[in-house]
Amino acid sequence: MKIIMKLIIAIIFVFVVFIFVAAGTFYCYNLPVSRSDDEIFIVEIEKGETLRSISEKLKENNLIRSNFLMMVIGKVMGTEQQMKSGQYNINRTMDTREIYKMIVSGDALLYKVTIPEGVTVSKIALILEAAKITDEKSFLNAVVNSELIGKFNIASKSLEGYLFPDSYMFPQNYPAEKVVSYMVSNFFKKLAVIYPEYKNISSSDINNHVIVASIVEREYMLEEEAPIIASVFFNRLNIRMHLGSCATVEYIITEILKKPHPGYLTYDDIGIESEYNTYIKYGLPPTPISNPGKIALNAVFYPASTNYLYFVLKDKNSGEHFFSTRLSEHNNAKVLYLKN
Repeated sequence: MKIIMKLIIAIIFVFVVFIFVAAGTFYCYNLPVSRSDDEIFIVEIEKGETLRSISEKLKENNLIRSNFLMMVIGKVMGTEQQMKSGQYNINRTMDTREIYKMIVSGDALLYKVTIPEGVTVSKIALILEAAKITDEKSFLNAVVNSELIGKFNIASKSLEGYLFPDSYMFPQNYPAEKVVSYMVSNFFKKLAVIYPEYKNISSSDINNHVIVASIVEREYMLEEEAPIIASVFFNRLNIRMHLGSCATVEYIITEILKKPHPGYLTYDDIGIESEYNTYIKYGLPPTPISNPGKIALNAVFYPASTNYLYFVLKDKNSGEHFFSTRLSEHNNAKVLYLKN
């Protein structure tokens, strides 16, 4: 009898130990991969995809600690055949069980929003609000959030210029800070491709390039002319000449004064007192005036080698410009081309 009791106690002990070990193992492997990395990952689940392949995909992308645990969860809950196809917004701060429940529930509604090249922060805010991604006010506040700016080590008072124009997939009613963070992260991913050595230059130097790119973005019409226009602005900066960019004055009128876009600029316009007016202020504007795309960024990191100091639109239909080195040539070109 004593032997039987000892055996029962031993079995119970082993069972309890097993339960504790299993619970501890579940707890450990269920933990999020990260406590702070909240970058969005878009994971696509194909129609008819098995729990095994889904869990392996999540493990390969370092979104869960154990693909085996996810399969166990499916078996225990009896919902392994209920995985819903679609695109899922997943980040590393979610635990395995949260991710599993999301895919079973089909909470995969992500909405595509496209940000065009050269738009300003205020216009991006309106685009996102119209798509119900985040509200305009929250987005504008996030763009000047000092913690976010510091997180990316950006030498500016705003993230204008660093919101890379692209097509994005976001859930609706998403926190503005996460939207902005994802767009800025995308900017640096693109910059790493365009100019891999960017980490070797100062944040201030990067910011200066982004400011010039934001101006080039609003000035060029033909891709092949973007590096030439960039060279004009760098040539002007090198001899302490006014940049004289119409785009900066248009920025003042539309973004600061909140007036309609002018059909043409008057002498009064180019005389507006503003730190952004490159007709009367030397050097660069204090912040970028738009969010440049790949072409403009590539142009400022690899400008053409020219002596040009001036350019004027030669053909508004083709977008071709006339470039010159002397003011007399430029003035003659303005008379010829602007009259036409």
